[in-house]
Amino acid sequence: MSPLGRMSSEDITDSVSKFVAHGQGFGMVGTGRSLALFTSGGDSQGMNAAVRSVVRMGIYVGFKVYCIQEGYQGMVNGGDCIKEMAWNGVSNIIQLGGTVIGSARCKDFREREGRKRAAFNLIEKNIDSLVVIGGDGSLTGANLFRQEWFSFLQEFVQEGKLDLQKATRFKQLHIVGMVGSIDNDFCGTDMTIGTDTALHRIIEAVDAISTTAQSHQRTFILEVMGRHCGYLALVAGLASGADWVFIPEKPAMDGWEEVLCNKLSESRGFGQRLNILILAEGAIDQKGKPITAQYVKELIVERLQFDTRITVLGHVQRGGSPSAFDRILGCRMGAEAVLALADAKPDSPACVVSLDGNKAVRVPLMSCVDKTQAVAKAVQERNFQKASDLRGKSFNNNLKTYLTLNKRKPSDEACTIDGKVCSSNFNIALMNIGAPASGMNPAGRGFVRSCMLKGYRVLGVADGFSGLLNDDVKPLGWMEVASWVSEGGSNLGTNRNIPDKNCKEIADKFRQHKIHALMIFGGFEGYQSILKLSDERSEFAEFCIPMALVASTISNNVPGTDFSLGCDTALNVITEVSFT
Repeated sequence: MSPLGRMSSEDITDSVSKFVAHGQGFGMVGTGRSLALFTSGGDSQGMNAAVRSVVRMGIYVGFKVYCIQEGYQGMVNGGDCIKEMAWNGVSNIIQLGGTVIGSARCKDFREREGRKRAAFNLIEKNIDSLVVIGGDGSLTGANLFRQEWFSFLQEFVQEGKLDLQKATRFKQLHIVGMVGSIDNDFCGTDMTIGTDTALHRIIEAVDAISTTAQSHQRTFILEVMGRHCGYLALVAGLASGADWVFIPEKPAMDGWEEVLCNKLSESRGFGQRLNILILAEGAIDQKGKPITAQYVKELIVERLQFDTRITVLGHVQRGGSPSAFDRILGCRMGAEAVLALADAKPDSPACVVSLDGNKAVRVPLMSCVDKTQAVAKAVQERNFQKASDLRGKSFNNNLKTYLTLNKRKPSDEACTIDGKVCSSNFNIALMNIGAPASGMNPAGRGFVRSCMLKGYRVLGVADGFSGLLNDDVKPLGWMEVASWVSEGGSNLGTNRNIPDKNCKEIADKFRQHKIHALMIFGGFEGYQSILKLSDERSEFAEFCIPMALVASTISNNVPGTDFSLGCDTALNVITEVSFT
């Protein structure tokens, strides 16, 4: 979900780096000021990393930092619920799930009188800056609080609770939000805090269920969270190769029952022993009628007589330690939030810290909230195309990719299912170079199936260039790569050998196998291989073909990309081991 327009024409991404470049404390921009942070709404993994980051970055730049326990309720109650924090007060929490400062629903804050009490509790501690970690409801409440702030101060002066000098000093309340939500249901950011970890929980469940499902040739229906947003179901389906996903933004077409049953039946005919269906809890049909896991189960049992089971993951998705990605995301967003408060001017609008690609950016809070709420309205009005478009480019790209890769098979006009006969007679060699990395196999599956749909034959080359020289080359088929989506390592095999003095022999093999293009998944060795073949083009015409590299290495050392396939999985393993 791509962010909306930034808050100014100036590029303010990576402002933490710019801050550090100015020297320690950046002139202590927070000196004499106080900020408070709190978590609100449903908890999500990574919130504690964000709390830790706000506290430490705030102290570093000179703010006095408070944590408000139990969200808005603690703000209304005041007293010991608003606690000043020390640097070591947030030690050893980055790896914890949930939120150590608590979160609670607060009816009092929904009323103006409750918000007025909250304002007085903040003023008593000289707090005029807030960091809100929560969903769109929490952020909307914070913006309303900000709009009413000055009127509260005026009333306090009239009631004799506050002198005019202090009221003038704290006449502005500055708000910066961070979105903590496992559903990734907030428009304006690519990822919300907690989404990545929730996806990990779902994929772990799919992997565990798949082994028992395959043993007994069962069909499993997994219900995942997402009352108004199908992101978890969609991306989990993409990552697991699920046979079908049900999401509110893209309901199945009328008559989907027959299409689903035909697909499941045909997959069994191709030798597939299990079927996985993922259903968002808010799934509906074209008429807006809810689709339940029980209904889908009864449909499959009645029409196909498949042994079918339901698993509802529930709050398992919300619990447990955060992934490496969510820990890093919370840290980066928290630091950016503090700097946004340090930069705030009297006329600065409330903003939310979002993720745009691999950059932390600030975007207008209420523009994002309005767009998020417009999605729910579009779904309610059954304007599903608008709802999908509002989710943004990332969501729609994931949807398009899932629908492409999960077709039953390529058309007969494009390729035979075994990949041996394809309409274009254009051969693309696929090989892995360097050490194996998690993600190579799923990427291989996506590449093979995408090529076959376009009529291109993919030649799998075992063990890199060594395999090519040994003629270990064969066409890859649609079902042959079906299980690759969940498998680690490199099913094609790989090694670190790169072209050197054997370029003539490699060119001969390119000509022998009629290779018209080359795709390499690999690390720095793969990068060097393509450079070497490119340098030899003047000598060997066989190398004058399209060649591409998908960076795949846990070392993340390939130029030109922020992330390589495998590095995220490696980081997760490290974090799991570090806190075991």
